[in-house]
Amino acid sequence: MGSSFRFINRKDCQQDIQIYEANGLVAAVCHGPAGLTNIKLSTGEYLIKGKKVNGFSNEEEELVKLSNVVPFLLEDKLKAIGGIYEKSEPWQSHVTIDGRLITGQKPQSAKAVGVAIVKALGK
Repeated sequence: MGSSFRFINRKDCQQDIQIYEANGLVAAVCHGPAGLTNIKLSTGEYLIKGKKVNGFSNEEEELVKLSNVVPFLLEDKLKAIGGIYEKSEPWQSHVTIDGRLITGQKPQSAKAVGVAIVKALGK
């Protein structure tokens, strides 16, 4: 959850754009996609817009009783900026891959995200 607070407006997150626009991968797990919500491509479009993405779901926030603590519900924010949000049942591993964007829904997805990154890198 900490990334929801720390990464939202950090300028160093803009490096993700340089990486992405140089044909690199961008990946995030759990609340990590919050750090991608204010990032725009050089075209002015949000990185997430029109892409399949996931992250901690509204239902999971409610289950851990943090929906009134976080600055925004990640599922709602990803949808609001044009992301095509996917999710699984709570606490199940779920990875979404859309080209060079790889996201995992919750901590249980971390290993699968790592595997997806290695596969995408061709290793």
